[in-house]
Amino acid sequence: MTVDLVGFLGVVLAAYVVPGPDFLVVLRSATEHPSKGRAAGLGAQAGLCVHMLAAATGLSLIAARSPLAYDAIKLLGAAYLVLLGVRALLAGRRAVRRRSGGGVAPAGTKEERGPRGSSNEAPAHGCWWPGFRQGFLTNVLNPKAALFFLSILPQFVHGGGSTSRQIFLLGTLDILIGVAYWFALVAVAARLRALLDRPTFRRRWELTTGWLFIAIGIGVAATA
Repeated sequence: MTVDLVGFLGVVLAAYVVPGPDFLVVLRSATEHPSKGRAAGLGAQAGLCVHMLAAATGLSLIAARSPLAYDAIKLLGAAYLVLLGVRALLAGRRAVRRRSGGGVAPAGTKEERGPRGSSNEAPAHGCWWPGFRQGFLTNVLNPKAALFFLSILPQFVHGGGSTSRQIFLLGTLDILIGVAYWFALVAVAARLRALLDRPTFRRRWELTTGWLFIAIGIGVAATA
């Protein structure tokens, strides 16, 4: 079994460098809490695992050849992105209200208090599942991820072995590269958290990411 690893690595790295919905989810999650950012990255790669297994077993081919199934997945993904955008916009509005009210967060708000009530940082254990869920749903509802495994990966597979096995091995390599990339992005994004402690910057960040999510979601829905 031989594969074009050099060409494959080039395509994978280019795909990760170009920002997409998963990039935005991981970046935004990381600025809330590093643990949430890492969880979002792992969730995104778990979503890719679903597409990889589907491609290796031929299920993605069925979805790709069924316009109805493909459009349904796209519309679900678009709706989820819009939902994330609306949540970000609402978070931005809450930041404005807190600022106008003297910057005091409502008592008992977990996102605004640390474990001892003295930090803006939520407990790490409370960030993991929301981050993982957002990353997973963003990728598992992205039909372009399915098509990547279905159409791009086979270009780097050669004869002399099981095609499904080669796709599985290349997909696993893709996922491992993604985990390393997302964790590096989280480490960089963690440096932005000091800026996000400023109410004005936090509000602008929430509004910007919110509208980006909505714009991407509408763009995906428009192509369905």
